[in-house]
Amino acid sequence: MLTQRKIALVTGGSRGLGKDMALSLAKKGIDVVLTYRSNEAEANEVANTIQAGGGHAAVLQLDMAKFETLDVFVQSFQQTLGTTFGTGNFDFLINNAGIGGSKTLDQVTEQFFDEFLNVHFKSVYFLIQKCAPIMNAGGSIVNISTGTTRFTNPGYSVYASMKGAMEILTKYLARELGPKGITANIVAPGPVETDFNNATIRNNPQLKERLAGLSPLNRVGSANDIGGVVAFLCTEDARWINGQRIEVSGGINV
Repeated sequence: MLTQRKIALVTGGSRGLGKDMALSLAKKGIDVVLTYRSNEAEANEVANTIQAGGGHAAVLQLDMAKFETLDVFVQSFQQTLGTTFGTGNFDFLINNAGIGGSKTLDQVTEQFFDEFLNVHFKSVYFLIQKCAPIMNAGGSIVNISTGTTRFTNPGYSVYASMKGAMEILTKYLARELGPKGITANIVAPGPVETDFNNATIRNNPQLKERLAGLSPLNRVGSANDIGGVVAFLCTEDARWINGQRIEVSGGINV
C-alpha cells in the first residue's frame, strides 16, 4: 500500500511547458497523472523520469479538441486514481493542454474557431466541473493563459480571446470553490521557446530576437521558467494566493 501523497493531474504533460510542470511538481514530492494527445512515448518518458526520482506517475490519453470523449477520460482518470494511487481523490488540476496557431481576423474559419474553443475553454470548463467533486480540500486549480491577454499580437485574436475567458473563469472558480478549500489561479507565460505552435520562436531567429528585445532581461522564456511557478502554486507556501493572474514573462512590454 502506497503512502498517500498529494496528486496532480497535468493535461498536456508530455512535452514543453507541461513536461516541466510535471517534473517540477514531482520535485515537490507530488505524484503526477499526465496526459498526452498523440505521443504516448514522450509521455511515458516523462513518467519514467518521475519514477526514477522516487515519485509515482501515470499516463492517460486526452484530446481536448474532442469534447465528446471527456466523460470517458474522467472515468479512466478515476480508475487510475484507484488502481495506481489507492485513492478516489486528487489535489491539483493543472490545465495546460493547448494548441497553437495564428490567423488574422479575415483568415479565421469556423472550424479553426471551434477547435480553439474546445481545446482552450469548453473542454477545460467541463473538465473542471467533472473533477472538482473529487478534489481534496486544500487543493488547487492552476490554469494557463498568455501574455497576449495583456498586450496584442496580430493573429492571436482567437487564442487570446479564449485565454481571456479562462482568466475570468479563474476568478469565478476561486469564488465558487473557495468554500471547499480549493484555490484557483492562472499563470500567463510570455514568449517561450518550445515546440509549441510548430516551434515558431525556436525556428525563427529574427522573431526570437525581436521578442527578446521586448523584455528588460533581453531573452525569451524557457520551459523551466514556467514549471516552477506552477509547482509553487501547488505548495503550502502559496495557500493564500487565490483568484490571481500571475504573468511569468520576464517583464515583456513592462
